[in-house]
Amino acid sequence: MAKFLSFLSKHPFPVEAYFKSSIVLAYAIPKEDLQALIPNCLSLDIFDDKWGFIAVAMVTTQGLRPKGLPEFMGNNFFLMGYRIFVRYNSPYGRKLRGLYILKSTTDKKKMEIFGNIFTKYNYTTADFQIQEEQGQVTVESLKEKIHVIIDKSKESVDLPIGSPFPDWKEARKFAGPMPFTFSVDSLNKKVTIIEGVRENWKPRPIEVIQNQIGFMDSLNFPKAVLANAFIIENVPYQWKKGETEAWQI
Repeated sequence: MAKFLSFLSKHPFPVEAYFKSSIVLAYAIPKEDLQALIPNCLSLDIFDDKWGFIAVAMVTTQGLRPKGLPEFMGNNFFLMGYRIFVRYNSPYGRKLRGLYILKSTTDKKKMEIFGNIFTKYNYTTADFQIQEEQGQVTVESLKEKIHVIIDKSKESVDLPIGSPFPDWKEARKFAGPMPFTFSVDSLNKKVTIIEGVRENWKPRPIEVIQNQIGFMDSLNFPKAVLANAFIIENVPYQWKKGETEAWQI
């Protein structure tokens, strides 16, 4: 039974959904502070030989379901995830860039249950409230101590104050989600690689008005700074079946 449950948690089938919106805030954190949060098989994706990054993604999905099922059999969820930008050098020669999961939260118990059966994304359920008015989007949760307000209506947006990036071109290189996501089984020295497939992916810079996020506060990184913020809207997205390999041969 344990082996069967372990198999289920490794993304055993492809999944598809429609992203109504995906808002991603990236926080720059000194690399020495982040190093302890990732397993040995991964390395931090570094900027300017100083900064690592945590992406906080807030995604409104429609029709999330195993690939091949009709859309009406899918479910609509709000997903919030915390990921570290990392690199993985496979012993089989691949050099991959992606994200390592720290924590995931959703607005529905159903997603928590099935998300924790079929992934190792550490889902919990929270009391999310999402509102949009005149181009401003507000995301709130009392349980998670979240109060985020972004303005997506402006055509020209400055980088956040204190961002390590010199311009939006460089900042876009750290705009999640990334092509790959990694789950790691440190006990058995195995890594599961999940590849995302996307179309018409054009992240737009947005202004962050308020960014109170309880989980980020709990990490206690006093030197963390908001580095960038992007939104994409109305795009299809797919996750391929996970590939699991030993990280040493």
